[in-house]
Amino acid sequence: MKKRVSINRLMLLVITLTITLTIVFPFKTDAKTPFTDIKGNDHYNAIVTLYESGIIFGRTSQEYKPSATITRGETAQFIVNALGINNEEAKNPGYKDVSTSHPYYKAIAILTKRGVVGGYGNGKYGPNDSLTRSQAATMITKAFELKASRATKTKFTDVNKLTDPNAISYIQTLVDYGITVGTTKTTFSPWMKLTRGHLATFLYRAIEIDALEVVGIE
Repeated sequence: MKKRVSINRLMLLVITLTITLTIVFPFKTDAKTPFTDIKGNDHYNAIVTLYESGIIFGRTSQEYKPSATITRGETAQFIVNALGINNEEAKNPGYKDVSTSHPYYKAIAILTKRGVVGGYGNGKYGPNDSLTRSQAATMITKAFELKASRATKTKFTDVNKLTDPNAISYIQTLVDYGITVGTTKTTFSPWMKLTRGHLATFLYRAIEIDALEVVGIE
């Protein structure tokens, strides 16, 4: 199995243990968390686990906003946090809309250097734009170096209509790894805006997979 040298092994081991304990001993409804808007939410465990691990943060000090759409900038930061590569050096990618003073500048620069993101092709990244479910599949597959599916068709009728074979591949990759099951049994909704709650769950599952791969080779 491929050795993953770029990931912070200690962080991933801690997160894996946390996730395992979460599955065996689910969080109680009174678990300590600053967020007042996640109780009873489908993504509760993922949000609490990743928040306590310092990977995700709320829109305010007391609200996570699980149903709000996640931005491309926030997603970049969450992924960099998850990989533990915040201190990695990266040159300015030169996006017109991402100044060096932008709060997510470094995360975007790091993921650009790694080939995870590349902007829109017009010199802009769109840090405040909403992230689509298809874009999320691309970022997660590339960031966690998942083995991309070679499938040209999926069980999702709306995905099969896409003209980009890479998009189809990345979406099927998340299905193969159990990171997503789609919005219905036959649809993935690739152009739908991804919520902050769904991203937490996607990352939660991706981290668990990645951490198990790292621990397995030690």
